[in-house]
Amino acid sequence: MHLRGTGLPDGEPLELWLHDGLISLDPVPGAATIADRGWIVPGLVDAHCHVGITYGGGHEDAAGAVAQAEAERDVGALLLRDAGSPIDTRFIDDRADLPKIIRAGRHIARPRRYIRELGIELDDERDLPEIVAEQAARGDGWVKIVGDWIDRSVGDLCPLWSDDTLRAAIDAAHAAGARVTAHVFGEAALPGLLRAGIDCIEHGTGLTDETIELMVEYGTALVPTLINIDTFPDIAAGAGKYPTYQRHMLDLHARVRDTVGRAHDAGVPIYAGTDAGGSIRHGRVADEVAALQGAGLTPTEALGAASWAARAWLGRPGIEPGAPADLLVFDEDPRLGPRVLSTPRLVVLRGRVYPA
Repeated sequence: MHLRGTGLPDGEPLELWLHDGLISLDPVPGAATIADRGWIVPGLVDAHCHVGITYGGGHEDAAGAVAQAEAERDVGALLLRDAGSPIDTRFIDDRADLPKIIRAGRHIARPRRYIRELGIELDDERDLPEIVAEQAARGDGWVKIVGDWIDRSVGDLCPLWSDDTLRAAIDAAHAAGARVTAHVFGEAALPGLLRAGIDCIEHGTGLTDETIELMVEYGTALVPTLINIDTFPDIAAGAGKYPTYQRHMLDLHARVRDTVGRAHDAGVPIYAGTDAGGSIRHGRVADEVAALQGAGLTPTEALGAASWAARAWLGRPGIEPGAPADLLVFDEDPRLGPRVLSTPRLVVLRGRVYPA
């Protein structure tokens, strides 16, 4: 196949040929032109989603996981970083028609300190390094730990792990060639995680000037999942027994756009993730890109956080010779907003156009 249009992020004319599922900049004889105009973008990335968690909570079956992956593909999210799933989704790797998933294994938490039955629960925190190493072997270069959650004995968000345990666990992951990310809503867990050398923070609503500086110092990435943070008022409304936690969640929600904006201004690398699965439906990466713009990223930065920049961070190619032909074509500039970004004219996955 043959395409021409305007390439992003540089905005220059771009002409491509697709052959055997790969991108070529050299003409391929007999190629059929499938696009002679439009905006050409590397396939989108949802850098925090959960293929395998049912909407509303719980374990998805194989058919449901496929439907979730299809929902992502159909809006152009062709690379998914699965930040924890209770089921083994490796069977999806055998499906050429579904997005590539970069897995982080299962969430690692403590008893009664995360969503029931989704994670591995450790009675003794000293087991964390061993379990992290096990999940590193089962994932695709990532491990996910739960950094904080409500402690009902305190009535507020509290860290799950001691600083020494975190250092040992993150060292174990790095020794196994894996990066580590952590679910963190509040403030208290962040210093220990960052000083232990964690690679990414999910949500990060409790970031302060001090911890933003630590993220810059250590080169830690942030995936703020802003459309999920928009559910905080509902979470707070259902937590009437814990008024301190209620107030804390509402405060985190009220200032999250400013928090992410300050992190961006300081130079923290930020990527788009929806937290799809559970309380967020799949296929909403365009809404997350719009939310990142609302937090202060430029339209090009916000789209890059869900496309070329995210791909580079995850070690996956964009539009370049010999790369898998995973790309989108839009009738209008996709930086104009979710109306355009959520409706690509062409979705090309591994050189095949969808819907087929």
